[in-house]
Amino acid sequence: MAHYDDLETRDPAARDKALASALPAALARARTAPALARLLREVDPAQVTDRAALARLPVIRKAELSEAQRKSPPFGGFTTRRVADFDHVFQSPGPIYEPGRRDGDWWRLGRFLHASGVGQGDIVQNCFGYHLTPAGMMFESGARAVDAAVLPAGTGQTELQVRAAVDIGTTCYAGTPDFLKVILDRADEMGERLGFTKAVVGGGALFPSLRQLYADRGIVTRQCYATADLGNIAYESDALEGMIVDEGVIVEIVRPGTGDPVPEGEVGEVLVTTLNPDYPLVRFATGDLSAVLPGTSPCGRTNMRIKGWMGRADQTTKIKGMFVRPEQVAALVSRHPDVARARVIADRQGEMDVMTVQLETAQGDNGIYLASVMDTLKMKGEVQLVPVGSLPNDGKVIEDRRSYD
Repeated sequence: MAHYDDLETRDPAARDKALASALPAALARARTAPALARLLREVDPAQVTDRAALARLPVIRKAELSEAQRKSPPFGGFTTRRVADFDHVFQSPGPIYEPGRRDGDWWRLGRFLHASGVGQGDIVQNCFGYHLTPAGMMFESGARAVDAAVLPAGTGQTELQVRAAVDIGTTCYAGTPDFLKVILDRADEMGERLGFTKAVVGGGALFPSLRQLYADRGIVTRQCYATADLGNIAYESDALEGMIVDEGVIVEIVRPGTGDPVPEGEVGEVLVTTLNPDYPLVRFATGDLSAVLPGTSPCGRTNMRIKGWMGRADQTTKIKGMFVRPEQVAALVSRHPDVARARVIADRQGEMDVMTVQLETAQGDNGIYLASVMDTLKMKGEVQLVPVGSLPNDGKVIEDRRSYD
């Protein structure tokens, strides 16, 4: 398959030279945004021409972004653009507001879809949400960039999803890894055969067993690593040897809680600098763990490769495609004076994420907590009541028991 453009196959020295040219200008633009002007006030953009210089700049964390937006809504001074200058404004849990544009593949998902074999003639059943959060528009923008048609299916309504897939003849699924199985299972129950031959997924871990299950049905599945703030960060190719970093961002792997780069191969936190002039984020801490893979991909793409998502640097965990954060668990406990402590457990049942909420309490009816779990954690889960003092004294409020091998 031809590559998306010549940027993907550049000699690494040419990429470094382009970086040396782009970074000073990008930082100079970034400093026109009030929040970034404060963070970078002691930085001379002209001196930041390589990764070593970039590594000396301060780290921006999501909590800082959220606090800045709370004080100066909606974007917290991280852009010089007015709300009306953008085509969309999205709201992610937090709440955190992200801008977006219709044109120009603003989130850069087209590169990923092209690497996944999606293009003209494909019909993408886009099962990412279109309501408030940006994932639906991110993948629609990517599909437009590769001339694929889109069925804006959104989430849920599996029977209608199956009916539409059959009637329209959709060829590619886009959505979280788990939801495709829900659609396939529903199609089996309805006696329908779907025409999916490709799947492009994100928003959760693609477990090897699930990838194989789809392969057994003739569906080639590829995943990307993208966020609402940064767009596409890295993506798989047919080589299936790690994830290739997107050409529109700079990725660093640092020791969690610091901005210090770790040696190649060591697991650390992912920091991303985006060169997007509309919404520049410099050394933005994703909270995700990964590691750099040595060498270049056998597919011919020469940019850095990372192992992909390897968990969270903090206890924040993604379950069913949604983040669950320690502060949400604290909010759950605060609603019930009888609850001493809580522990959220992420696990797998079959090929689906499941969530169990353990509560230390003398109460005997778990039904009184179900509404609070839904309100605070934003999803349903099994509630287990355990004796006060029985949960491990290890500081954990979120435990991920899923295997990523």
